[in-house]
Amino acid sequence: MKMSCFSCCMSEETVNRKSLKKSIQEYKDAKKLASFANISFKSDSSKRRYIAEEIAKIGKGNITAQIFSFSDLSIATQNFNPDSLVGEGGFGRVYKGHIESLNQDVAVKQLDRNGFQGNREFLVEVLLLSLLHHTNLVNLVGYCADGDQRILVYEYMSNGSLEDHLLGMSPDKKPLDWNTRMKIAEGAARGLEYLHEAANPPVIYRDFKASNILLDGEFNPKLSDFGLAKLGPTGDKSHVSTRVMGTYGYCAPEYALTGQLTTKSDVYSFGVVFLEIITGRRVIDNSRPSEEQNLVTWAQPLFKDKRKFSLMADPSLEGNYPVKGLYQALAIAAMCLQEEASVRPLISDVVTALAFLSNKEEGDDEEKEKSPSGRNTVDDVEKDAPDGAWERD
Repeated sequence: MKMSCFSCCMSEETVNRKSLKKSIQEYKDAKKLASFANISFKSDSSKRRYIAEEIAKIGKGNITAQIFSFSDLSIATQNFNPDSLVGEGGFGRVYKGHIESLNQDVAVKQLDRNGFQGNREFLVEVLLLSLLHHTNLVNLVGYCADGDQRILVYEYMSNGSLEDHLLGMSPDKKPLDWNTRMKIAEGAARGLEYLHEAANPPVIYRDFKASNILLDGEFNPKLSDFGLAKLGPTGDKSHVSTRVMGTYGYCAPEYALTGQLTTKSDVYSFGVVFLEIITGRRVIDNSRPSEEQNLVTWAQPLFKDKRKFSLMADPSLEGNYPVKGLYQALAIAAMCLQEEASVRPLISDVVTALAFLSNKEEGDDEEKEKSPSGRNTVDDVEKDAPDGAWERD
């Protein structure tokens, strides 16, 4: 079945890519981004003026985000009414609001002033989402930096996060069906592909997890929360070195051990989330028996035994999935979760494999596609897949 929701207007994508490359290329030094974002300010007015100046300087006219006052956002959320609260985490709280001047529903994320995300994360998110525009990235409507307030305003995503529908789901929610799960996985992978391959230097997301994948009314996914994103290596550098951040369980092993970050670190995190999508299990679940508490550790031996593949399907699917599709999805997850970063696929290869899987109807001929890297993705998946996952009928 053709997933038309992922088709993009090529002319618009080309324009966005050119303007993005032009903007970021003039600001390649990642150290500059980190240094200006860590600056402390003597007064609120100088703080707000500095933020506006830096955003204008880097954006070179591409900035579309509006500056809101705290009063504007108080009105939009009815004084941050608890009844409007739609999400809460270590970063702060998210409220549903309505901006009258735009006639638009929005999600208003009020960062905790004593919490994890500080000036640097706030500025990185404003800058990146002002420069990055893609159908699978959440749209930043604006921001507020009044006094010590740090507030981000996004388009409102009516179906919440993937986590809401997949992990610890409330009884009133219907489980996601197989096709919707594959559609979400493909769209999320396309978002990463844009970050890795349209941006120059590439942008490493660094916090890919189910709670950061938001869903619109048709369950189209968009990546959100870019405060931990880093500009990737340039020139002859193979990685960027940074302190280890992100969420336990999703971090690639080489990054967790050494702090060396590459786009392949995001590919590993994608593999973890894709395994969550397939199995309906959290990456870390202390309520399960000890040998099943770490999802990846539990899955690794099962990848090697075709007879046990069905044990990995989410029980809430009640068997309503294509058996071959399950095997092929597990093959993609296994490739992404390779211990060695160098043997993991590019995210563009993952997108091609997922598109093949999503678009394949029962009885279709398996036409092989070339990935953007020039490799034959279907053959690559077959070669690296668990035994029997891509057997031909």
